[in-house]
Amino acid sequence: MANMLANIFGSSPVKPLEKHIDISYRCARELRGFFAAAVKGNWSKARKVRAEIERLEHEADNLKKKIRLHLPKSLFMPVPREDLLELLLVQDKIANRTKDVSGLVVGRELQIPAEISEQFLDFVDRNVDAAKQARKSVRELNELFTAGFRGAEVVLVAGMIEKLDRIETDTDEKQAALRASLFAIEKSLDPIDAIFVYQVIELTGEIADMAERVGRRLELLLSH
Repeated sequence: MANMLANIFGSSPVKPLEKHIDISYRCARELRGFFAAAVKGNWSKARKVRAEIERLEHEADNLKKKIRLHLPKSLFMPVPREDLLELLLVQDKIANRTKDVSGLVVGRELQIPAEISEQFLDFVDRNVDAAKQARKSVRELNELFTAGFRGAEVVLVAGMIEKLDRIETDTDEKQAALRASLFAIEKSLDPIDAIFVYQVIELTGEIADMAERVGRRLELLLSH
């Protein structure tokens, strides 16, 4: 058991959460290539990227299970174990949403309308930016842990969370504008396809929402 814990956690109980957010971000990052292929109707390429998304989501899920099973219950830590596990669950949803939206698009070979494709790809990029900023924030966990969640490190992470909030607000604005653009052309689309495009926009936007929730969980840790 001691060796197992050492393999998973090393010298720090928060290092695995840093590894997990890195996998979740890498998963979300694949959406750039995925949608670049999908808007061109290159379904062979889209399926290859989708396979990588599935692999990364599975890797994140496996690590999440290991952390939940083996995070010691008796650690003397400056923050509650339960709060770390809640952070882990939110991180995992970044990968989950990525898998969900890519599966929906591939399953229907859903074409993003050409009239909004550039705007849509910009929206995807900004959601990936949110996941990247969440990763940057969580990667400070070990330093926070070492500092006892006190001092200059707290100020640094608080600034990162503020930037994450701004990115998430930007994605909300882009999502509203994108939905308006889709509404303007929806009568020219197959009605069922239009419904699914709205759903794709919603699911993609949830990636930034989950990233923002990572920031909220970190704020809670900072408040202890």
